[in-house]
Parts: sequence; structure tokens; C-alpha cells
Amino acid sequence: MCRGEAAVPRAEQADRGLELLLSKAYLPADFDQEVFDDLWTTWEMPLRSRAERAPVEQRRRMAMERYGLVPHPRDPSRSMQYVVDAEGRWVMSCLACHQGQVRGTAIPGVPNTSYALETLTEEVRLVKVQQRKAFSHMDVGSLLLPLGTTNGTTNAVIFGVALMRHRNPDLSIVQRPPRFDLVHHDMDAPAWWHYSRRKSLYADGFAPKGHRILMQFLLVKENGPEKFQEWEDDFRGIESWIESLEPPPWTGGIDLGLADRGRAVFAEHCGSCHGTHGPDGVYPDRIVPIEEVGTDRVRLDSLTAQERGQLNDSWFGHYGSDAVGMKDRESPTGYVAPSLDGIWASAPYFHNGSVPTLWHVLHPGERPTVWRRTPSGYDDARVGLEVEELAEMPPGRLRSSDRRTFFDTRKTGKSAAGHDFPDALTEDEKTVVLEYLKTL
Repeated sequence: MCRGEAAVPRAEQADRGLELLLSKAYLPADFDQEVFDDLWTTWEMPLRSRAERAPVEQRRRMAMERYGLVPHPRDPSRSMQYVVDAEGRWVMSCLACHQGQVRGTAIPGVPNTSYALETLTEEVRLVKVQQRKAFSHMDVGSLLLPLGTTNGTTNAVIFGVALMRHRNPDLSIVQRPPRFDLVHHDMDAPAWWHYSRRKSLYADGFAPKGHRILMQFLLVKENGPEKFQEWEDDFRGIESWIESLEPPPWTGGIDLGLADRGRAVFAEHCGSCHGTHGPDGVYPDRIVPIEEVGTDRVRLDSLTAQERGQLNDSWFGHYGSDAVGMKDRESPTGYVAPSLDGIWASAPYFHNGSVPTLWHVLHPGERPTVWRRTPSGYDDARVGLEVEELAEMPPGRLRSSDRRTFFDTRKTGKSAAGHDFPDALTEDEKTVVLEYLKTL
């Protein structure tokens, strides 16, 4: 049994894990309260004019809405995504990508599909220049490494590759020049309530599952190997909280007759990859070959077996003296078919977040070329994000913050093609499957 687990009940570990995410800083600060409170000065008109006239608390709410931040349950003027210390310094946590809202309500572990990380960082830099404050690691790093080209998705996989480049297997720091040949691509964060069912992590299933792997994004130069050892027990608690999460139930009406018919269609056409659900459900954790699923392959091709192996052969892939055997997963042939528990709440869909609703998943030929979500709207009929669909990007030169509100499926790594299996279904079968998916 791991250190710390014998004396602490699982539920208590989970509660402690959530509290750590909300209150303990593991990274250097990105900005301070003074910077956050002046972000409105960088906004476009007429939003900037509205913010200028607004009281401070309203201005903070406007900022959180702009950047996709969720109000903290104990202090709505703060964000759940950042730990704010006594000096007013804001430090990013894992919840930045893994705590969002659906229909304006925070759901534990739901992906933050509104997070405007690149826009936030750009505008933080502008304010810091005005205030003559030093740039943080995020401010500097984002000049070399794109953070995300569409709100709600991030270049997280390449963050990990870039950070590991400067570490030995024992996580001691080694100086190497940055790489400029990385294949940048955006990913949609997974729903954390799937964690307990997974046998491995990431879209291609190459990484070992465990508390250590959750720590890899702490690899800034300020955190030497001793910090990871010091914080390991913290992340046992954080993992316990993640494993405790349950999929949220659908909050609307369900036609149980249609859903029951959909269950049979799903079992016949979808269950071999996505598994079965309910108390006796079985999840196969199956990698579907890319030639079979046909979804965007940039994520699959962006990592080499050597890069996957560097992570697995490091401290992150070992627990005490026991190595996790993942060698057969370091050259994956496709993507892991996810469990679909709580699928209604985790839009958009596919590993790159390219498909806005389950209706579009079930209708491959109707997927929009370009789409933009409404600020917090939810499409109950099509089950997913409420979106504006376009054939092209708007004409003219867009402000970068506006451009990132659009998802253009023609861009590298953003294709919505593939997973054409629903083409084998009749329209009636698609309708009943959609109703069934609400029950998961």
C-alpha cells in the first residue's frame, strides 16, 4: 500500500484532493490581482467601454466570462481554475482545463470548453507591459509555443513533450535548446469521470494511469525532482478525487421508450468499441485503428515512439521500483474509443473537439465546416453545444481573440471527418440512439 493511503479513508483522500486543487499552488504565479483587474483595458470596443463603467465586481465577472473561468464556490470574485494566494497572485491549477460549466452550472470534472487560455495570456502580457511587471513562464513560453488556436482546446500534448525535453528520467533538469519541429495541435480535454474506467491515459492510450502522470505539467524549471517527491502524496489525494467523480445525469426529459430501443441499436452497432453501461457495464478500452475510425490523425502522428517512451521510462511511469509495462502502447495504431458515460455533458466531441453535438456525430455529412458556440447555450434537441454554423470564416481580418471563438475544421489537426459508422443506421435508429445516449 502506498504511503499515506493506509491511514486515510478513500473518501477523505478524495475530499483532500479537491481542496488541494482549489487551494494549493504547484506552479509559479501567472499574474496578480492588479493585472487581472486591469485586463478590461485591452478589450475591444464597445466591451471596453461597458467594463469601464462597471463596478469592480461586475468587471471581474465580465473577465471570467471572457476567458472561460468558473467562479470559485467560496468566493465568486475568484476563479476555480486558479489558486489565489494571500498576496493576490493567481496560479493555474489542473482545473483550468478540467473544470467547466454546462448550461451555466459547474459540474465536477467536466471539460472547460470555454477556456480562452491564449487570449488570456496575450492580454495579461499587454497589461504587464503597461504596469511594467515581469513576464511569467506562461507569458514567455507562449511566445514560442502556441497555447491553443480555438477557445476550449489547448496544445496540451505538445506542452508535455516540450517540458520533458529538459528533464532526465529522474526529472533532474538538463539544459537543451528548444525544438522548433514540433507538430502543434489542439486537443479537447477529456471528462474526468471517465478516469476510473480507463486502463491507460490519453487519446492514443500510451501513458500509464496513476497519480504521478497527473503531475507532468508541473515541469517548470522552478520545480526540481525533490518537489515531485514532496508532492507525490498530494497527487494521490487528487487522483482519489478524480476517481470518485460520477457522470452527471441528463437534466432534461427522456423518452424512455425511444431510449430503450436505442439501447439495443447501440449494443449492436457501438458497444464493441464503447462498451456497455450501467451497474454491470464493461468498458473494453479498445484502440481503434486509424484506418478504421478515420478521424483526424495529426494527434496520432505528432508523437514518436521515442517521445512516448521518454515519458513512460521516466519517474512518471514508475511507482517505487515497479515499471508500468506500456511498451506495446508506444507505437499506437489509432485512438482509444472512449466510454460514453455522461456523454451529453462533455461536448464538443472527438479527441480534437471538432464536432459540436451528438446529432452531428450521428450525421457525419451534416457536420459544420466552421462553427462558433454561443457563450453558454446548450442545444437540448441535438445534445451538445449551441452553435452558429458557417460555410466559411467571416471575411476580413479578425482580432485574434475573435478568431479563436471560431472552430475551423479545415485547419491542421481540426478535421471533423471520420467516425462514419452512423452512416449504416437509418434515421429512426439515429434518433433512438441519440435518446439512449442521454441516459448514460
